[in-house]
Amino acid sequence: MDYFSWEIYARVFMGFMLISTTSLSYGYTDPRDVFAINNLYAALGYPLLPGWVPNGGDPCLEAWQGVECVNSNITGIILNGANLGGQLGDNLDYFTSIITINLSNNRIGGSIPSNLPLTVRNFFLSANQFVGSIPSSLSSLSQVTDMSLNNNLLSGEIPDAFQALTSLVNLDLSVNNLSGQLPPSLGNLSALTALHLQNNQLTGTLFVLQDLPLLTELNVANNLFSGPVPEKLLTIPNFKMDGNPFNTTVAPSSSALPPPPPPSGAPASVEAPWNPANGPSASAGPVSAKTKNFWTTKKVIWIAVAALLIIIAVGLAICMSSCCKQRKKSDGISKGPGAHYKGSKEKPKDREYLVQPTNETEKVTMEAVARSKDEHGIDIRRMGAISKQKEQPEIDRRRMDLISKRKEEHEIDILGMDMNLMPPPPPPPVEKVMVKPKVLAEVTSRPPVAKTLNPPTSVRSFTIAALQQYTNSFSQENFLGHGMLGSVYRAELPDGKVLAVKKLDNVTSILQNDDQFFGLVSSVDKLRHANVVELVGYCAEHGQRLLIYGYCSNGTLHDALHSDDEINNKLSWNSRVRISLGAARALEYLHEVCQPPVVHRNFKSANVLLDDEITVRVSDCGLAPLISSGSVSQLPEQLSAYGYSAPEFEMGTYTYQSDVYSFGVVMLELLTGRKAYDRSRPRGEQFLVRWAIPQLHDFDALSRMVDPSLNGSYPAKSLSRFADIISLCVQSEPEFRPPMSEIVQNLVHMIQREPHKQEVK
Repeated sequence: MDYFSWEIYARVFMGFMLISTTSLSYGYTDPRDVFAINNLYAALGYPLLPGWVPNGGDPCLEAWQGVECVNSNITGIILNGANLGGQLGDNLDYFTSIITINLSNNRIGGSIPSNLPLTVRNFFLSANQFVGSIPSSLSSLSQVTDMSLNNNLLSGEIPDAFQALTSLVNLDLSVNNLSGQLPPSLGNLSALTALHLQNNQLTGTLFVLQDLPLLTELNVANNLFSGPVPEKLLTIPNFKMDGNPFNTTVAPSSSALPPPPPPSGAPASVEAPWNPANGPSASAGPVSAKTKNFWTTKKVIWIAVAALLIIIAVGLAICMSSCCKQRKKSDGISKGPGAHYKGSKEKPKDREYLVQPTNETEKVTMEAVARSKDEHGIDIRRMGAISKQKEQPEIDRRRMDLISKRKEEHEIDILGMDMNLMPPPPPPPVEKVMVKPKVLAEVTSRPPVAKTLNPPTSVRSFTIAALQQYTNSFSQENFLGHGMLGSVYRAELPDGKVLAVKKLDNVTSILQNDDQFFGLVSSVDKLRHANVVELVGYCAEHGQRLLIYGYCSNGTLHDALHSDDEINNKLSWNSRVRISLGAARALEYLHEVCQPPVVHRNFKSANVLLDDEITVRVSDCGLAPLISSGSVSQLPEQLSAYGYSAPEFEMGTYTYQSDVYSFGVVMLELLTGRKAYDRSRPRGEQFLVRWAIPQLHDFDALSRMVDPSLNGSYPAKSLSRFADIISLCVQSEPEFRPPMSEIVQNLVHMIQREPHKQEVK
């Protein structure tokens, strides 16, 4: 064998080794992981993420954004704050080796899936829009070490599913709507160091937590926990428990509370029972004496302070009274508020000024205010200002200064507030409470926004509490779907009426202030048409924005065509033409009847609703300001992915003619039974418009395009006219598309010329 032959063999061998080494070093991503991440991508709504593809692909070899791999296995998905929507889907358990799932700070909705990967160790879903209850399948995550589900809309009880989670170190369930008592299995978390449960509605006691050996951080503030606080929890370095009705009268430890002062005149021996742990002993006497001396000294200090304050107050009152006398003499005034009292004329003036707040006596107890109002029917602090408005400008100026100081020092008279603005009464306090400005802000935010907006009487203001009751805390069984602007839930009122609640995404709520939202509600309420979904009410509380609409029992046209076979079988050819006519009339009303005209901007089959009689109701009308305000990110990409956007929209232009294009796409769906975008079809057929346009004027090709579920039951002429209307609507140039009024007329002529009896097979 010559030299060249050996060289050829050597090169072939080296090439084979290089290929083998490459495949071993990198390899293709495990097919099960590819399947799982493709399903997750679909459930999230195909967001624009660098490298991600909707079907197939190689996440590890192609380095998809946020995807971590070891060899050919996906070990982490980290997309924190990526503005993701949609849901998580039900196929997370197909990941074979995933360790970290971090999807915090997004707007993902739906419920937390029950099928979770058993290998996960770090599970972060905080600051999203998850609803429903925490799944009991958490019990299978035996390797999890860190879990955060905080800042969501989770409700129900915490499941008793922590028996096997002995590796869990950090658990955060705060800022949700969780209720019920703590499950016993929380006591099995032997490795737990931090537990956050604040801002929920949890009840019961904390005894289940008292034997956790490594717990160094515990926050249970702002719940409904009761009973005594376990003594062992008081030794936790970082323990927060404010905002709970704990039974503070039962001391968990004798050393935890200082001895109370003895009643005046009581003998020193009554202090002995406050040291029960030691019992009678020789040290009882000295301790009692020391306590007695301590409280005697304290009494002396308080008496001295009180005397000093009284002297200052009396001095100020005398000075103010003398100044007033001099001014009164100089002005020749003989009448005043003192005329209502018997005795000398100086006494009522002294009394009037004594109740005015000074630098040292500004804080007025609620009892004093109530007493002053009971005696005279009005607040005597304001009597002087009412009767001497013209006669004593200097007094008015000082009064205003004092009121201003009171506001600055954050002291507000609780009884002076409008009782209509008061929140529900809290649990009986153990001491007098002064309302702070923060509380006042919360109270003033509670009245119905109708006072500010004054919307038409047909618009009803709902509260969050009421909507939670009607939707069963926005549970998964009442979840109807997730759209571009938010999630929609079914709500049943006590009288049996059913409504649809659209909960706007957090991004939308943040970018719209109250005035903008109220203006939007007012403008949407003015849209009244038989083919437009009626706005029934709204809700604007606690930073949430919700719109309440009439409910359509047969769901969306998208589901009827592509998901629900029962309804699809009812969609005869004439039904499809009539659905097109109803949707066209809705757009005609928006474009040509409303003043000012309204562009829909989000027209698609998922926003065409069907009632009991398959009558069309178009939803999301008048919500274009939410889209144009930037509250929906990556809008052109989202619409393009679903195949509804006109060509000019991808260049940043949207007009009424863009709605006409989207309407043509919906007509194509009715004609073919296909989705506007279907990634499961061959590449050349995925976008419906691109595939259909070349065939609309070829009758044989057109016949093959018709939805197979029609079984050929359609008039040939009607099919041809239908295709002609579609062809006009999806013209690439906006100026060549007809106005909606012309489309309505064409569809009306179709129905008049093609009655039901002319349908042939």
